[in-house]
Amino acid sequence: MIKYDIAVNVQAEYLPHQSTPSESRYVFAYHITITNCGTQAAKLLSRHWIITNGNEKIQEVKGSGVVGEYPHLESGESFQYSSGTVMDTVVGSMHGSYQFVADDGTEFEAPIRAFRLSVPNQVH
Repeated sequence: MIKYDIAVNVQAEYLPHQSTPSESRYVFAYHITITNCGTQAAKLLSRHWIITNGNEKIQEVKGSGVVGEYPHLESGESFQYSSGTVMDTVVGSMHGSYQFVADDGTEFEAPIRAFRLSVPNQVH
């Protein structure tokens, strides 16, 4: 088994009641599950998101922790949280990484694969 192995699962959804399409304001929520699949316990330190809208405009977001927390995950443990973003196009994507420090002091990154943000029934 790999010593440092964090799995990230993402589910995204469009929030129509918080969006204002006439003002090009589209709100999306994303629900994250972070699972420590490695053998070494680790603490999440920070996040780095790259958000790309439908016009290829890129916004980067960096910050400490997630939703004000710094989860410490033993081997096999998971942490779940939800957050959101606002875009000015009906479609876009997000990807990035979480930065961790293992209990043995090793710092490592957990990649977050790209996922799509899109208003249902839209062609782009």
